[in-house]
Amino acid sequence: MRKLIAAFNMTLDGFCDHTAGLPDEAIHQHYTELLGQGDAILYGRTTYQLMEFWRTFLENPSEEKSMNDFALAIDNIPKIVFSHTLKNVDWKSATIANRDLKETVSALKQQPGKDIFVGSRSLIIQLMQLNLIDEFQLCIYPVIAGNGLPLFDNINNRTIFKLLKTKTFNGGAVILYYEPSNE
Repeated sequence: MRKLIAAFNMTLDGFCDHTAGLPDEAIHQHYTELLGQGDAILYGRTTYQLMEFWRTFLENPSEEKSMNDFALAIDNIPKIVFSHTLKNVDWKSATIANRDLKETVSALKQQPGKDIFVGSRSLIIQLMQLNLIDEFQLCIYPVIAGNGLPLFDNINNRTIFKLLKTKTFNGGAVILYYEPSNE
């Protein structure tokens, strides 16, 4: 059975903001390698549309190799988009889910293959409530955003986590690897 891994960036004060973080070469390299270990990534509409930014690096590469490598990795991994408003997507590696979230994820987890990632705040919240996430990889940036969307918003059930490991980057970001223990 494949694992569903919530891999997400957040600020020190718990907000989700892709523009508040300070990704450096090592972080881009980490996520490039991570994407190579998966078979799919799940997005909601908003995050999917934000991630389309990386397509520009395929046509106009950056001077920073790590960003170009990440752009290739994000381009190659299959993306499943959950949206009530998007009717089609034009990214060749993306499809719109044709079943509900629980049904789609449960079926994906039963298939053989590599891990599945989820990289959208709204999907993480929904999948937490369905007890379908096997691991959390939270990259905490040493930044206080002061406002924004908290990752763990509208979570009604207490969840206990077991720390599996940590990874620290020279720029001060830390990835915390957790699994829910659900006592």
